[in-house]
Formats: sequence, C-alpha cells, structure tokens
Amino acid sequence: MIISHNGVESFKVSFGDTTLAFNPVSKNSKLKTVKYGADVALITLEHPDMNGAEQVTLGEKEPFVIRGPGEYEVRDVLIKGYQTKSEYGGKELINTAYLVTFEKMLILFLGAVNTTDLPKDLKEVMDKIDVLFIPVGDEGVLSPKKAHELAVSIGPHIIIPMHYEGVGTKDALKQFLKEEGADTDNHKPVNKVTLKSKDIENKENEIIVFSA
Repeated sequence: MIISHNGVESFKVSFGDTTLAFNPVSKNSKLKTVKYGADVALITLEHPDMNGAEQVTLGEKEPFVIRGPGEYEVRDVLIKGYQTKSEYGGKELINTAYLVTFEKMLILFLGAVNTTDLPKDLKEVMDKIDVLFIPVGDEGVLSPKKAHELAVSIGPHIIIPMHYEGVGTKDALKQFLKEEGADTDNHKPVNKVTLKSKDIENKENEIIVFSA
C-alpha cells in the first residue's frame, strides 16, 4: 500500500492497480488541487475542500464515489461509512468516518470529525485498526489534545495526523506531537510511504508525518 498526501485531508492510497482517493480537493476550493485517476473516491464532508470527486477522474479512470454512511464493496475493497459530526467551515455538518479493508489491512479515515464520541458500532472494531488518519486542528475539527487522546484510545499500528496545515491550525501538529512527548525534529516529513501488513504488525501508535 502506497500513501501520498495532496494537502489538508486529501490522500491517495494505491495498491496494485487500484487507487483510492480520500477527500480530494475540489476545483471550487481555494486550496491547491491535484488531478489524477482513482477507482474509488471517499468524501467525508460536503465542502469544496474535501468533495472534489471531479479531480480524480482522469483518462479511463472514473471513480465510484462514496459520499456518506453505508456499506460498500468496490474492486475487492470493503468500505463502511459511519455518521459523525464536524464544524468545519463554522457550522455543524455531517461527517462520515470510513473503515476500509483491503490487502489484509484495516484503515480508519476519520475525516473532519470534531468529536471523540464516535458511533458505538465503530468503537467495537477500533481495537483492530492498522492505519488511522486523524484530523488535528482547532477550526471545526479535533484539537491537538483531543486528537491525541482519541488516537491513543484507538491504539492503531500507525497514526497519520492530517488537516493541520489548513486555515486556523498554526502549530497544531507541533502541539499534537508534544502530547506524544515528541517533537517535529523526531518526525521528518515524507512525501509518500509504503506500508506492508507484516512490517507494521509489531508497531503501536507510530506517527508518520507527511509534508504539507
């Protein structure tokens, strides 16, 4: 599984010839957009910063777009969406957290969630998470302190903080890492990372920081 970051909460996850796009930035956003082809686009929030499914349609690849709670199976990828809350943009919105299973790995992508009170049926499987994507900020999503508390309570093998380079989130990553007892000097940002199940099974709460 190869993970690359395209800004704020936009991630490209590839394995074999299958590509997933999480929260691609829309052309209507003020944020930087990236164009590529994806097989599945997962939208957690109907906001231009995160709902750019049109940006991940390219060539022969036109994604199956998922925009909310429910159960889905696309190209041997199992996806379950859980309704949560966000206040991104200054008002209460419905946010969808996605649990994604593929290549014997389990990803939890929380999107722009602003509460640690997650759905009961999601809590029941959170002790099995391999890779956790968690928002870190203050403007409508989890504060660094709450984000760290939630991440530790989930206890995944890998933690990927996101969102922290958005508007109103200055120093959020630094504060998040301080909660961990670390600092940015110990977490050199990467542009992309390759993860294999056998390589991470003995890791616990290991943080990977992506370049902004």
